[in-house]
Amino acid sequence: MKDFITIAKAVSDETRARILMFLGKGELCVCQIVDVLGLAPSTVSKHMSILAQTGLVEFRKDGRWRYYRLAGPEASPFIRQALEWVNTALEGSPVVQEDTRQLKKVLKKDVKALCERYKC
Repeated sequence: MKDFITIAKAVSDETRARILMFLGKGELCVCQIVDVLGLAPSTVSKHMSILAQTGLVEFRKDGRWRYYRLAGPEASPFIRQALEWVNTALEGSPVVQEDTRQLKKVLKKDVKALCERYKC
């Protein structure tokens, strides 16, 4: 029950739901997420921390940068089902479609330049 409540709280925030949707496109650096959302790096880091604590996302460090991705196949069935539900529920959303367009633009930018710009 506790896991359910924790995951439900994590995905009930619009920003975190949006992050989960565009992480479905692949691994992203925090600065790329910041650029798509137009939020402060500290705000995005807080959201990423919550998603990581729930097990919905994983990260790897490369120097001073953190790269996030959705939890992989080794995640619990409960986590995988939650991610699948979020994707199914939101895939046609106009907000998600706009995020996808924005993400395509962000992916064309140099990651290191973005990280320096946002000091991530």
